[in-house]
Parts: sequence; structure tokens; C-alpha cells
Amino acid sequence: MFTHAITRKPGANFAMGLTMSSLGSPDYGLMKHQHETYVETLRSLGLEVIELEALPDYPDAHFVEDAAVVTPRVGIITRPGAVARRGEEETIAPVLAGYRKIEQIRPPGTLDGGDVLAVDNHFFIGISHRTNREGADQLGRILQEHGHTWTPVPVEAGLHLKSGVNDLGDETLIITRPFADLECFAPYRKCVLDPDEAYVGNTLLINGALIMPAGFPNTKKKIEAMKREIIELDVSEARKMDGGLTCMSLRF
Repeated sequence: MFTHAITRKPGANFAMGLTMSSLGSPDYGLMKHQHETYVETLRSLGLEVIELEALPDYPDAHFVEDAAVVTPRVGIITRPGAVARRGEEETIAPVLAGYRKIEQIRPPGTLDGGDVLAVDNHFFIGISHRTNREGADQLGRILQEHGHTWTPVPVEAGLHLKSGVNDLGDETLIITRPFADLECFAPYRKCVLDPDEAYVGNTLLINGALIMPAGFPNTKKKIEAMKREIIELDVSEARKMDGGLTCMSLRF
């Protein structure tokens, strides 16, 4: 069960952040509204939300998940793979230190939290454009020291590992076809996404409720058939900035 979440308000210049999307220019007013709804949803699921103020020098900083990895035993401050985002993690460390022992990824390692998927006590660590093997190995050693196990996963498509695979609970993953074919995910049941609904790979399981992006009817039907509680949220503006539901909070 999660009891806490750290979020950060999007800044007025959030549209100046990094993106490879071609979905058009994001709207700040709409982004604020969607983010506020997201925060209220976390609270409605029983989480105490620590909401940080915007960081004008870091337009991507509201994607707080990339700045840390939090387990029941330790908080690991990352070293973001995008140079423009380095510094965001330094603002998360003192907040997280109030709840967890702190470890840190060191150069030349790079690691984004969006590349780290926890399924029970096991962690999958994506090797991507943002997370290198050195960063993954550092995180893996820290996780092992605190009683966790881990597996490196190649990320051939998408920004992060969790862009295409997330936990649905009960040994089931929601997953895109490229990830579904990997041997490391063979032990799990899978909800494999249609290619035109691949964005739903970024979903967020909170205390038994599955938060999913709105507007993907085929995937919703598949999840409803699994008897999961579903909460749909509109995250259109975060999507325009290559973000999603997991990106906007650190849960622990």
C-alpha cells in the first residue's frame, strides 16, 4: 500500500521542456487543471501528497518520477540522462530524506526513474537513451544491498521502460508488443496493447485502483474484463511533453 506521494506543480514554461512528440503545443491552463485533478485523485486513494512548487529553471521538473527511485527500504536519487534536467534531483533529495535512507547514482552512470519498474520485490531497470548500463548496475547493487532483486531490460522503443510496461497487480502486466516478447517478462500474465493504444502502457496502480489515460476504449474493455477498478484521467498535455501518469509523482 502506498501512503505518500511527491508531486510538483508544472511551471508556466513547462512547454519549453524536452519532447519528441508531434501532438501540438500544450496549453498551460489545461495542464494545471489536469495536474490538479491528478493530485486530487491520489489524495482520494488515501495518499498524503507532498506538493512542491514549480522550478522555473527546469521546465520538465513536474515529471518528478525521473529524479528518484523509492523502495520500502531506501530512496535512490538519480542522475538524469538528459543534461538539461540535471539539478532537478537535488531538490528532491532533502524532501525524500525525511522518509527514507538516501543513496545516489554517481557519474558516469545515468538513470531516469521512468526506466525503473517495481513488481513486488523485483525491479526491472530499462537501458534506454536516458539510462545507461553503468547507472542500471549502480541501482542494481543498491537494490541488492537492501534485499531487492533486479533485471536489466533493453528499451528499443519509447522514451522509458514504463512508457510501455507497468504492473496491473496479481502477476499481470500491461504491456506493448515489443516488451511482451522479451524473455524477462515471460513469467507474467499480460494485457497486450493494440499498437494504436500503446500510450496506455503508462498506467498507474495505486492501492488496488488502476489509473489509466482517458480515450482508449479497447484497452479499457480489456482491463474491465480483468475486474480491475479503473479511474480514467485526461493527461493530454503531459502526453504532448512525452509524459504520462507515472511520471508526475513519486509514490511510496
